[in-house]
Amino acid sequence: MTETATPETSTDEPRPIELNSVADYDALLEQHDLVLLEFVTSGCGICASMEPVLGAVVRSAPGAVATVNAGLVPDLSAEFDVRSVPTLVVLRDGEEVARLDDGFQGAETLVELLETHAVE
Repeated sequence: MTETATPETSTDEPRPIELNSVADYDALLEQHDLVLLEFVTSGCGICASMEPVLGAVVRSAPGAVATVNAGLVPDLSAEFDVRSVPTLVVLRDGEEVARLDDGFQGAETLVELLETHAVE
């Protein structure tokens, strides 16, 4: 697993984990009980606008936050039946407990969603 960083961003800044394979996904689940996955595609404008939101979620919500390029990891996209992007899936102990697949979501919504599933 690699942490993503863009040239204009400090590497000290918390960032979502970029999953590039099913093996990365499996390793993430071994390390974290609560995970927010965002499925994206290259060139998706809404997905790009979610990047700073996910950075805020990483800093203030429980659990891990990860992104998956649906086109590059088709096995995961199929496993989660991703039909549009961005699709956000919350996993608790490896099981899907929530899904948002209706476009842009604000940081507050995502933080509240993770906090809700962290206390179960």
